[in-house]
Amino acid sequence: MNLRTFAARLLGVSAYQKPLDVNAPTLDTPAVKKRRKAQGGQLSPLPQTKTRWYQADLERAIIEAENGFLQRAAILWDACKRDGTFRGVLSTSTGGLVALPKKFQGRADIVRALKTTSKSVRSVFDEMCPSAELAKMAADGRGLGVSVGELLHVPGRDYPVLCRLDPQWLVYRWTEDRWYYQSIVGLIPITPGDGRWVLHVPGGRLAPWKDGIWQAIARAYISKEHSMMYDINWQSKLANPARVAVSPQGSTEEQSASWFRAVLAWGVNTVFGMKPGYDVKLIESNGVGYESFEANIVRCDREMIVATAGQTVTTDGGTGFANADIHKSIRADIIKETADALAYTVNTQILPQWVVRRFGIEALDDSAIVSWSTKPPKELKATADAKLSAAQGLAAWTEALKPYGKKVDVAAYCLEFDVTLEGDEDGDGIPDELIDEGADDTEAANDNDESLDEDVDFEEEAA
Repeated sequence: MNLRTFAARLLGVSAYQKPLDVNAPTLDTPAVKKRRKAQGGQLSPLPQTKTRWYQADLERAIIEAENGFLQRAAILWDACKRDGTFRGVLSTSTGGLVALPKKFQGRADIVRALKTTSKSVRSVFDEMCPSAELAKMAADGRGLGVSVGELLHVPGRDYPVLCRLDPQWLVYRWTEDRWYYQSIVGLIPITPGDGRWVLHVPGGRLAPWKDGIWQAIARAYISKEHSMMYDINWQSKLANPARVAVSPQGSTEEQSASWFRAVLAWGVNTVFGMKPGYDVKLIESNGVGYESFEANIVRCDREMIVATAGQTVTTDGGTGFANADIHKSIRADIIKETADALAYTVNTQILPQWVVRRFGIEALDDSAIVSWSTKPPKELKATADAKLSAAQGLAAWTEALKPYGKKVDVAAYCLEFDVTLEGDEDGDGIPDELIDEGADDTEAANDNDESLDEDVDFEEEAA
């Protein structure tokens, strides 16, 4: 079994997907490497940006996305992150998420290698998957429903470094059920899990852009931007009242002009000495039109916050966006959904490739996986209390059953209360020696795997 076949099984690649053209360029094609070297290693073209948006632009972005072109949608999503309110809430749900405690499971030596501190202060996992890159990919996945990254090989290291790529160059071809990246050398097919490409698709297999929050965010962002500009325009015209120079009815043209010039030169702390008949007035707006702009800005802020966090949160004052406060700001199920999707991508498209490079392809069967602890502090305390009560109950049951010559099934009891036993390398709550009797079933399953490998090889040869 090769790495690509293993990755295809992990990702559940559809049997109906059109086979990849053998002549299609890859990241390791000599022409691609040469062009990237000339561009300082860049793969993406110069990013496109736009500073003024209208609701019609959102409509065009939706239509283009339905045809598999995400450029306008991605540019609009990037523009939305210029809004301070939205950027703050989004950073809490992504940057705050990847800063939560991580839990590793799997083969002991692989887990130790991931936790080992590299030459810098960070662990191998943190060097391989920088938190900033993971946060950006989680943000793109939350917003657009899809994000893309590349695993860059570093000389002198046996592990790559994840680099998030600009999603505005993503293209999806419906007729092939395949994603492409519009690079500096043209379209390059994306093969997730091949050791170079990382495709994070939390929005689902079919049209993931439909499940992204970018449409709701963009509508509120565009409306808010226009309200803010109208509000500033109103202030520039009406915040400074108009001055009126009143001259006596019998004054000459020269006297009226002289008085007008005096009022026109009105500055800070200006004093006028006026004779009877001369006067100065201010014309101020008593309208309330500005209130509609402010109300719309508040409404748009609320829509962006609810779409991102699932609820309204307090963004002024407080203790800030600390790890322990993320559960107060973002709805718990959104945190878990985002964390599980990100962990799935890491466990299927990044860690297996590193395991093959360091431990060999035979280590894939019992590799390591990572997950983020998304339980809020209150739930963690409740879990700890429950496990303590379970331990006390186990001791009580053991003592009570002694006179009858009976024993408690410790493995089943610990599995019920999520207590890991020594020797449980696969994290199922049961030591490996207790499941030896199922070896026959495992061998049968392996036989099925080998037959599947043969089928895949046959299909590849046929293609």
